[in-house]
Amino acid sequence: MKQFMDENFLLETKTAQDLYHNHAAKMPIIDYHCHLIPEMVANDHKFKSITEVWLGGDHYKWRAMRTNGVDERYCTGKDTSDWEKFEKWAETVPYTFRNPLYHWTHLELKTAFGINKLLSPKTAREIFDECNEKLQQPGYTARGFMRRYNVETVCTTDDPVDDLRFHKAYAEEIVNSKSSNCQYPKMIPAWRPDKAMNIEKPDFSDYVQRLSEVSGISITTFKDMVDALQRRHDFFHEQGCRLSDHGIEEFYDEEYTDSQIETIFSKAMRGMQLSEFETRQYKNCFLTVMAQMDAASDWTQQFHYGAIRDNNTLMYNQLGPDTGFDSIGEFTTAKAMSRFLNNLNSTGQLTRTIIYTLNPCANEVIATMLGNFQDGSCPGKIQFGSGWWFNDQLDGMTRQMNALSVLGLLSRFVGMLTDSRSFLSYPRHEYFRRLLCNLLGNDVERGLLPNDLESLYRMVEDISYNNAKNYFKFDK
Repeated sequence: MKQFMDENFLLETKTAQDLYHNHAAKMPIIDYHCHLIPEMVANDHKFKSITEVWLGGDHYKWRAMRTNGVDERYCTGKDTSDWEKFEKWAETVPYTFRNPLYHWTHLELKTAFGINKLLSPKTAREIFDECNEKLQQPGYTARGFMRRYNVETVCTTDDPVDDLRFHKAYAEEIVNSKSSNCQYPKMIPAWRPDKAMNIEKPDFSDYVQRLSEVSGISITTFKDMVDALQRRHDFFHEQGCRLSDHGIEEFYDEEYTDSQIETIFSKAMRGMQLSEFETRQYKNCFLTVMAQMDAASDWTQQFHYGAIRDNNTLMYNQLGPDTGFDSIGEFTTAKAMSRFLNNLNSTGQLTRTIIYTLNPCANEVIATMLGNFQDGSCPGKIQFGSGWWFNDQLDGMTRQMNALSVLGLLSRFVGMLTDSRSFLSYPRHEYFRRLLCNLLGNDVERGLLPNDLESLYRMVEDISYNNAKNYFKFDK
């Protein structure tokens, strides 16, 4: 019987073990999409307890706890202590067998705190106390965890109205520091203009007013808003941003004219109801304009699509978004995706692009779409993003890599990201690298790939780090 989570966890062959331990494991991390709070990095936040760093904002764990019959007050409540919340999570963990949370939990305890015990009600108190004791020591701060996991670069997710004060303060600290810059992981903003896209939301006009104030441009028309966004786009570029991201349900291809978009924008600003068709016209136009900006600035654009968000109205009204009430959606989007990319490509305005799907049924759709728009300007210009959200686990990541392998070039893949709000989520990169090495190692052992170690070593190092380093052009 193989021991649980030993040094060869997920590595089933000698070749896989060699690939991981001697090559993938040593590569730095470029976490090009995450939801870390920039203030916590800038201030090198010190966590008051394992509950704060582990359970605060973690809707993955909250969903599991609710499913296990845990009352909401132990998930998001303000009247329960850190220990009470941790205790309820510890009671839930033994029920998460075969859920990726079981692996994440113990991999994080092992790599962040050196704890190899299994979390359960019996061990909860000693693990809680040991983690909290270590959190008081140097090296267990926000930046300390980033250094522990060999993080070279993170890209946060930032709204166009954000002043990026914490990015600037952190960058200034690095410049003024007398110590080597290698002690400071790089933090770069990433452009996420969803609030300007979501014209159907009741707070759209309020957001436009905020954008007007921040940009210094009076916004009365859609063209004004584009000008305001361009000014903010330029500001983000000055602060090192080279990456955008869009959270969309699906791609849009409804035709529109400039006058139609101006009418739709005017109606929304006056609080009038828009038809579904008008909303889709606007979103198609908006995403096209954003893509044109990105191409002009030589940025990379990302599209995360396929989620149905905020399904539980009762809980949304109590807790707001991003609290664990989202799910995988079903959308027929292949033709719209093709038309959207083709329209940009036809005018020479299709920049480097990463597409993520929440529905694994679309894996092959995306994997074949990529080849339509590769143009030889750079390796892997159009990318199939790693398994995302509900898919960032053993089966989901393996299925994504298999689809990409069969229908594209896995060797040009830019690899893994955390997509997380937690400073303890970096083991997801380790998990991904182990799965990658196991996939290749098994193929070698079965005679499906040659035992060409030089090529295999290069491949796992590239997917783990080098491809992302070259693709995003952060150094420029």
